[in-house]
Amino acid sequence: MAKGVLILHNSLPPDAPPDERDVLIQAAAVSDALSLLGYRSDIAPFKLDIRALSDLLDELEPVCVFNLLEALDGDGRLIHLACSILDHLGIPYTGAGTEAMFLTSNKVLAKEWMQRSGIPTPEWLVPRKGPGCDLPFPSRYILKTLWEEASIGIDSESVQEAGSVEELVCLMEKRSGAIGKACFAERFIDGREFNLSILASGDGPIVLPPAEIRFSFPDERPRIVDYRAKWDEGSIEYRSTVRTFEFKDEDAGLLEELERIARLCWDAFDLKGYARVDFRVDGEGRPWVLEINANPCISPDSGFVAASERAGLSYDRLIECIVLDALRRDR
Repeated sequence: MAKGVLILHNSLPPDAPPDERDVLIQAAAVSDALSLLGYRSDIAPFKLDIRALSDLLDELEPVCVFNLLEALDGDGRLIHLACSILDHLGIPYTGAGTEAMFLTSNKVLAKEWMQRSGIPTPEWLVPRKGPGCDLPFPSRYILKTLWEEASIGIDSESVQEAGSVEELVCLMEKRSGAIGKACFAERFIDGREFNLSILASGDGPIVLPPAEIRFSFPDERPRIVDYRAKWDEGSIEYRSTVRTFEFKDEDAGLLEELERIARLCWDAFDLKGYARVDFRVDGEGRPWVLEINANPCISPDSGFVAASERAGLSYDRLIECIVLDALRRDR
């Protein structure tokens, strides 16, 4: 009998938006790839029921769990619970461990960890908490959700000018009320945007070819990858944010520095399996880490998969690398 892999994903309501439904596309693609690799696969939604999950694992006896969980009950702050329960049950799983998943899913906690690790990240402010760093005023800031991924809550109104801490706090509180999620403020880096994908291997992490998001908006809206740019294929934002792997010779030094910092992120956060580091580069050529995504999207049309293909890895080979890393950690 073929070895089995259980693919876990977040449970979705019938009216789930595109960013949430995408996990079903990922699960189907991973299942197809596992079949090509000779694995038997089962797909199930994750629910906060340890006994039910334990019974399912006893029944299926998978060699590992492929963890695609992106939220629990629609809340990104609970994403690490699947890892915690699988650790408790002693089941190997793909991707980051519990601690790294929690650290990276809380964006401010991640930024504090980056600051301690010597990783450059833009200055920030959290409501009801004093600044953890010097904040420039007047300046532009981007208001982000504290826990959510996939550009949830990000649109053209997310970038605001603030002249003081008090004004910035008011803007954050107004934004939090408007979108119904806790927000924080980060100094807006008006520059180039890069994504560096990292894949585990038996010889250490491999940094895949770097990608740049190039903006071609027809107006003066902020150059950001907002929710529409990711999920609304008919929008101006989607059409005006194009991924490229082509660079000029003069970018060689910058790309080397981005790779160095991406590797530093991998080590500092003890990442596993696969991850993506998102950068902005300011007008003086200085890189700033915006976020570390410990469970990036691996749909066939995702940026991570595009970087893998650029490196010569087929989709099934990518999935094999991720599964093998989980199995190596179980030894």
